[in-house]
Amino acid sequence: MGALSRIALLLCAKRLVGGQAVMEGVMMRDRDRLAVAVRKPDGSIVVAVRPWRHLLKGAFWKRPFARGFPMLVETLINGVKALNLSAIEAGEAEKGTELKSWHLAATLVISMAMAVGIFVVLPHLLSLGFGVLGIAGDLDSLSFHIWDGVFKFLIFIGYIALISFLPDIRRVFQYHGAEHKVIWNFERHCEVSADMAMGMSRLHPRCGTTFLLFVLSLAIIIHAIVVPLLLRLWTPEYAALKHAWVLVAKLALMVPISALAYELIRVTAGMHGTALGAILRAPGLFLQLLTTREPDAGQLEVALVALKEALGKDAPVALKTPEYRYLENS
Repeated sequence: MGALSRIALLLCAKRLVGGQAVMEGVMMRDRDRLAVAVRKPDGSIVVAVRPWRHLLKGAFWKRPFARGFPMLVETLINGVKALNLSAIEAGEAEKGTELKSWHLAATLVISMAMAVGIFVVLPHLLSLGFGVLGIAGDLDSLSFHIWDGVFKFLIFIGYIALISFLPDIRRVFQYHGAEHKVIWNFERHCEVSADMAMGMSRLHPRCGTTFLLFVLSLAIIIHAIVVPLLLRLWTPEYAALKHAWVLVAKLALMVPISALAYELIRVTAGMHGTALGAILRAPGLFLQLLTTREPDAGQLEVALVALKEALGKDAPVALKTPEYRYLENS
């Protein structure tokens, strides 16, 4: 990139945007605003613009290490609502079934309970089984937590690999790739279009897939250090209570682990051109080979519409989008 190109890019006054693939569409978020763009069954594009729902407000919750866990919960809340809206507009759900507050709360509780069961309880039980076989040690041993981490990774990667065979999920993964390409285009050029975005990478260092990988990696390290210390403070007499105590501790540790992972992903994403940054980003980018697919031009157009509406009238770049219309009450 030449000197003039660098100056032009700085003048565009870029800001960080985030996104998420949804059913036949993309959700983009810029600061306190999000937009969900969806390709309708008739081929038209519709978009809904909504405020970003914050879990906690105030300057304190924007500080490093305080913002990670609230951001995770906010992303879950806004992401579930965006998925529900997209399913309705894409014809996958009935009209008038948009989530109410209690529906949203129930969905989040059930989803988080399933995630805890699959990615926390199941690896723990499998590691316990390996302990019975004499392959892994007790709860306060390093080998137990290494096996626990190995099972977490295998379950996570296996889960992604299995769902990628579903046609609807493959479409979502294509829109995931479209989201990344459009964001790369936005971050690198003062003009954003489907043609320019097509030449961008479908892998992005700030992806949620990379965040989850950081969470899993940090969990292995922190559990191996903290869990034995907790057992020294108090070890229940009964085995079942001992394992329940450890599982509760692991759930509580998700708050500092997610906070640390959030800061780590921001740091590594900004380490352009460094060997350390490349090494830290590599596993997450490799995993994105599973969670993204190459999009077509029509999917890039949907992502462009979502980005344009998320940025609003003060967009710092020129965006070339196809025709689209707004949803009612958006």
